[in-house]
Amino acid sequence: MSPCSTIDTDGFDVLGDSAYGSGAVRADLAERGHRAVIKPWPTVRNPHLDDDQFHRDDFRIDYTARTVTCPNDVTVTIARRGTATFGARCTGCPLRSRCTANRNGRLFHVSDHDQLLAAARADWRAGINVDDYRQWRPMVERTIAWLVANGHRRVRYRGVERNRHALSVRAAVLNLRRLLNLGLTHNATGWGLAT
Repeated sequence: MSPCSTIDTDGFDVLGDSAYGSGAVRADLAERGHRAVIKPWPTVRNPHLDDDQFHRDDFRIDYTARTVTCPNDVTVTIARRGTATFGARCTGCPLRSRCTANRNGRLFHVSDHDQLLAAARADWRAGINVDDYRQWRPMVERTIAWLVANGHRRVRYRGVERNRHALSVRAAVLNLRRLLNLGLTHNATGWGLAT
């Protein structure tokens, strides 16, 4: 993850791939006033159902009333442990073949940060922050790959200060190489990028 640009006086846009997209990470970033520009985790698909199956975002969740409503408009209560059991309500449901392969009916899990994850998936589908993510995240990943290349995945020296110095020098060298590749030149007025 890397801060990209400020969004207000105390927050950053935080870029990261979906490995950093857990609800706990999103909650922690929001609590600190940062905006998560992180690709959400894909919803889990049931391998025993066809391609037209319902996924969790087809269910309506009322986090205040603690209820879940299925695509057939059947509403059940979310238990204290975060499970909503449709059970026998699935018997004879015309949408069952698209919803569950469980003979005991659909079991729905609601995690502590489910609302944040659902909002992230909705924002991603709507294209919110997707352009920023696609513009900046590949460069972040590429930079990390450059930084750890050629045996630099592990620290080389004993002591924090020596390794901090080595990392600073390596980052400076990589930045200089990048500037040279972008056309850094020296002329009568000084250093600059060729236009």
